[in-house]
Amino acid sequence: MALTGATGFIGRNLALTLRHRGHPVRALARRPGTAGELAAAGCELVRGDLDDREALQALVHDCRYVVHLAGAVRGARYGDFHRVNVEGSRKLFLALAGQPEPPRLLFFSSLAAREPRLSWYGRSKKEAEDALRETAVTALPWTILRPPAVYGPGDRELLPLLRTMARGIAPLPGSAAARASLLHVDDAVSATLACLGSEAAIGETFPLHDGREGGYSWRDIAEVVARQRDRRVRLLPLPRLLLDLVAAGNLASARLLGRAPMLTPSKLRELRHPDWVADNAAITAATGWQPAIDLTAGLATLPGIG
Repeated sequence: MALTGATGFIGRNLALTLRHRGHPVRALARRPGTAGELAAAGCELVRGDLDDREALQALVHDCRYVVHLAGAVRGARYGDFHRVNVEGSRKLFLALAGQPEPPRLLFFSSLAAREPRLSWYGRSKKEAEDALRETAVTALPWTILRPPAVYGPGDRELLPLLRTMARGIAPLPGSAAARASLLHVDDAVSATLACLGSEAAIGETFPLHDGREGGYSWRDIAEVVARQRDRRVRLLPLPRLLLDLVAAGNLASARLLGRAPMLTPSKLRELRHPDWVADNAAITAATGWQPAIDLTAGLATLPGIG
């Protein structure tokens, strides 16, 4: 199996799971020096990125399965996301379609692609999905996953917020009534393998979640953390104007200094959206997959919380 994004959060967990089960893994690595854990686990590393056509050809040559996880999650302008998430993905799709026997492809998109008008990230993921469907007029067999927020050991995005909650404060960037689905990384891995093993998943786009129908409100999450830590967790709404000013300041300084910020006005629109709830009906019907880790069990796996 070939992976892009294998040094990232989900990719690393998928690669190590596959190696633990004895499957060969070939991983694209922009800086192989940062992939020591993968190399130690027996992964074959291909130096390069999504802009490197030769590296992409080497990555996918003679592979039966490819999982595309690489992508940009932060940037100071839409072009930062488009260059990697759309154009880089398109190069990979073309490399796959050009193989004598195109492999099965699983593309990790995002639930944010459901609302592409909200954020640069969501728009770029939706355009990458469209690029895949355009490429797949050939015999390229594909499946798209749209996970919600994914957490677990090694996560750098949701874990800091959960640790803040574990200390007794739940900062809210938007409405306390907003609802969102969550997914533990181990379930993201099992969903990947279920899709790749199912012919019924070919040509389908699947949202997925941890089994909590209707998702979670911020209060729901705070209550689960409170039970886990046996302490009160207080909801703390963050002033809208303050967040707007911080996001605008981040964007201005990033463009001046050439950095890639996470919190921007684009990201705030995504965070404030009231409905990021997913539905497992389609993926379960096609593959039989069901999540195994609810939020209580998932939090128990996290250092500093469980």
